[in-house]
Amino acid sequence: MLSEIGGSAHAATAPILSGMYPDPSVCRVGENYFLANSSFEYSPGVPIWHSRDLVSWRQIGNALTREDQFRAGRSPSSRGIYAATLRYRDGRFWLITTNIDDARGGHQVYHATDPAGPWSAPVCLTELDGIDPDLAWDDEGTCLVSYCSWSEDEIGIRQAAVDLERGRALEQPRWIWHGTGLAHPEGPHLYRRDDWWYLVIAEGGTDRGHVASVARSRRPRGPFEAAAHNPVFTHRSTAHPVQNVGHADLVERPDGTWAAVYLGTRPRGRSPRFHVNGRETFLANLSWAEDWPHFEPANLRVPTGQRDFEDDFSAPGLHLRWVSPGERPDRFARSAPEG
Repeated sequence: MLSEIGGSAHAATAPILSGMYPDPSVCRVGENYFLANSSFEYSPGVPIWHSRDLVSWRQIGNALTREDQFRAGRSPSSRGIYAATLRYRDGRFWLITTNIDDARGGHQVYHATDPAGPWSAPVCLTELDGIDPDLAWDDEGTCLVSYCSWSEDEIGIRQAAVDLERGRALEQPRWIWHGTGLAHPEGPHLYRRDDWWYLVIAEGGTDRGHVASVARSRRPRGPFEAAAHNPVFTHRSTAHPVQNVGHADLVERPDGTWAAVYLGTRPRGRSPRFHVNGRETFLANLSWAEDWPHFEPANLRVPTGQRDFEDDFSAPGLHLRWVSPGERPDRFARSAPEG
């Protein structure tokens, strides 16, 4: 049994998913929220979560469970499956991520009617470079993939219209934003709110300088105008107990209010301080002023015991939480003795 000592805490300082759950992506279907995380070299890959309130989460599956989706043991540390985007449209869940070690193509698209799985085989977008792909649909129903491009000459956010079923780019990728001038513009997410399209990205690298920045346009293809108050969210150069914050994904609640999930760390000790739990998932609220988003601390309380678990290994099948950086756990471990 593993238990974290202490009672409930506000979501501004306590993770809604503790441990190695970075790069969260969230979508809402009716009253239900679903969330996916990066999984890197671990298999099964991309944990999928369900919640009704954005603070209490239950893992319902792993998206990448088969060899045709992710070949376990082929990726070294901190490689493999990078940041995913999870979206829902027309009765299907869509997941796009980057497998930087797959010769078939880096950006890979999966779909499922049930977010718990099974998920489809990947459709590979071989014409697009880079990492951190996003999915959005324009008013005509055309899918736009925005992503962090690693071209030889520039690093920034590119976008292309894509046929998801066939894995084909319908146009040449175009640059849509290079960020505010900070290093490592990445992790783009594109949203529609009223008459504006918002492009939220991460900048500064996933370390103490990490930030979230935003730009907006009347059209999903741009041109995008940067917010005057960028970065719109950061804890850099502060004593806040949660650091490295960024890589945010926004979601609208049923009541019309907005929230954001984002990664952060809880460093301890003296400088440079360490965070043994890795990058975790946190929650923020959003307010809007003059049609720009503003991040605010989430006052919701993370339930006591949410980070506790107990395994007695008496029932067949390992819990969904069990993953491995090499072979899948079900290939070398079992939860009940053969009888």
